[in-house]
Order: sequence, then structure tokens, then C-alpha cells
Amino acid sequence: MAMTRQALEVNDTDVTARLYMALELSDGKWKVAIGDERRAPSQHTVSAGEAPALLQVIERAKKRCGLSGTVQVVSCYEAGRDGFWLHRWLVEHGVENLVVDSSSIEVNRRQRRAKSDRLDAAKLYEMLGRYVRGEKRVWQVVRVPTVQEEDARRPHRELERLRRERNAHLNRICSLALLHNERLNRGRALQAQVEALEGRLPAALWTELQRECERLRVVERQMRELEAATEAQAQALLKGHSPFAALMRLRSIGIKSAWVLAHELFSWRRFNNRRDLAGCVGLTPTPYNSGSSTREQGISKSGNRRLRAPLVELSWLWLRHQPQSALSSWFQERFAGGGKRMRRIGIVAMARRLLVALWRYVQDGVVPAGARVKAA
Repeated sequence: MAMTRQALEVNDTDVTARLYMALELSDGKWKVAIGDERRAPSQHTVSAGEAPALLQVIERAKKRCGLSGTVQVVSCYEAGRDGFWLHRWLVEHGVENLVVDSSSIEVNRRQRRAKSDRLDAAKLYEMLGRYVRGEKRVWQVVRVPTVQEEDARRPHRELERLRRERNAHLNRICSLALLHNERLNRGRALQAQVEALEGRLPAALWTELQRECERLRVVERQMRELEAATEAQAQALLKGHSPFAALMRLRSIGIKSAWVLAHELFSWRRFNNRRDLAGCVGLTPTPYNSGSSTREQGISKSGNRRLRAPLVELSWLWLRHQPQSALSSWFQERFAGGGKRMRRIGIVAMARRLLVALWRYVQDGVVPAGARVKAA
């Protein structure tokens, strides 16, 4: 991604010609708006997934705009279900591509506004030109991971999905039994409790419970296999020099927290300052100050949702296992005597400060003030 940004910052005098291409992706077809900004962009429709057809669109646009020689092609599309494969394909074929955070794109605030793929492509085309000309705050560009970095995030994300499925099966089993006032304990003996209901429940309901239990067993088996594989990978990472190994050296941080922080944040993302870091996680405050109206709307929650809950949980653990650290002392002085509500508010601020401290520790090796490190 750094190479793409560097290429976009080349002066216009260094480029013979430039084409701008905006892609609006959908399941069945892609809308393409392409032009050189000296005339209205041309609109094209490409079958979804037919990336080679984009090269034909680019060649037709060059002829239409009368461009020859060295032509720099700059493209963009919104981050979404298609992921990053298209970005990598475009870069391999000499196109400078940007993947844009869709929530950062400005929209018309009228209650009723026209919206179509064609209009969205035209809007992206317009904003792409503004971005290349220097309006860097017109939207937010997504940092694209490598294939290996992206693949490293799959285990804990799948495990998170399996936990939700397990809870859904457990809730369903208990709810079905409750239809006949059978109250089950959601423990390890749940399967035996269901078996004991045979003859006490209607046949169809008991059969449905059996099928639900079978699906639960499949999910739990997959969770055990995934956790074992993750544990093996974690032990291998501990032997090297990685963000995961660095985080594991601090007391209060376990395998799960270190794994998520390392693979979602510290292994491949780069931040210029602490505000960028907090914004990526969605822990930045969102004040509303307009005229005489002043209120605090809480944290933005605009970043990676998989990091906020672990960071808050890790902050409580930090207070327990790192009581002598400067962060714990700050929290105790500021929020400990303010009641339960103030502590819940303060723990979010604590999570933000802890995130910055861990970032400096992983990036520069600066151990948080007063923190204890695990014995080797």
C-alpha cells in the first residue's frame, strides 16, 4: 500500500497522462466509471468477477481520450465482500488501486436521494480525482494486508463465529425444552439431560432436540480442533521475535488476547500517531457541540469491532495483575472512588491508554511504566 500511495504522489509533470477508474462492485455486475477528468467519464458494465474485462475497458478509455505513451491508471473501489483479491490483481497489472472504507465516503444528507450503482460509480470517480489532487481527507484508505497476513486472521475469526453458533444451539435447546417446563442446565451434562427427556416430551419435539444436540456436538468438535491448532501455532510463535511473543511477555496478557491483538492490529498495520491507533479500534470520543447543544455521544465504534471487547476485558485484567503500573494508578486515582458507573466509563479510557502503551511496547520496545514482565 505504501508503494501505491507513493506512486499517487508523483507530480503531474512526471506523468504523460492519467486515467481515473472507479468500480462499484456487486454480486452480478460491476459498474465502471473511467475517464481523464477533461471530459465526462464513460460508464461501462462488467460481469462480476471478470477482472480481465477491466483491461479492455482501460484500452477503450485510452482510445476515447486520445491517450498514448505512458498512461498511469488510478482506480478505487469500496472495501466489502469481494475482499482484496481485486486490489492485488489490479496492482499486478500496473494499476494504482485504492481500497476505500465505505463508511468514510460522504453522502447526500437529503431524506430522499437518488441512488444506483451508476450514480455511486460516478461519485467514486469524482472523489478519486479529488483525492489524487491532494484532498487526502476526502475518504479513508484501507491498509491492504498481504495474503499471508490476511490468512493469519482466519483461525480466531472462525473461532469467534463458532462460539456464536454454539450459543445459538444452546439457547435453542433450552428454549425448546422450556416449552414443556423442562429447565435444562447449560453445562457439560446437557446431552445427558436431553436424553433423559425421552418419553416426557412429544416425539417430534424430542427428535428436534436430538438433531439440535447433534449440530451442537459438531460445532464443539470443530472448536476443540481449532483451539488445538491455534495453541500449536502460538507455541511456535513464542520461540521467535514477533508482536505475539512480545505481548506474551507482559503479565495479565494471555494467549487469546495476544493472538487477537497481534494478528488484527500489530503484525501488519502501521500508525502515524496514537490518534490513528485509537481511531482504527473505534475508541475515540465523539462529542456533539453545535451552538448551545453540547453532549458526549460515547466512543465512535467505527474501527475494528473484534478489538474493542478484548481490550476492555484486558484492561480489567491489567488492573488486577499490574496494580503497580502507572496505568492502574491513574485509573484508581481517577475512577475507583466514583461508583460502578464511573468505573464502567473509566475502563474505556483505560483501554484506550493501554492500547497506546502496548503499541509503543511492540513498536519501540518501551515497557509500560511500572509494568511487570513474566519470568523467562
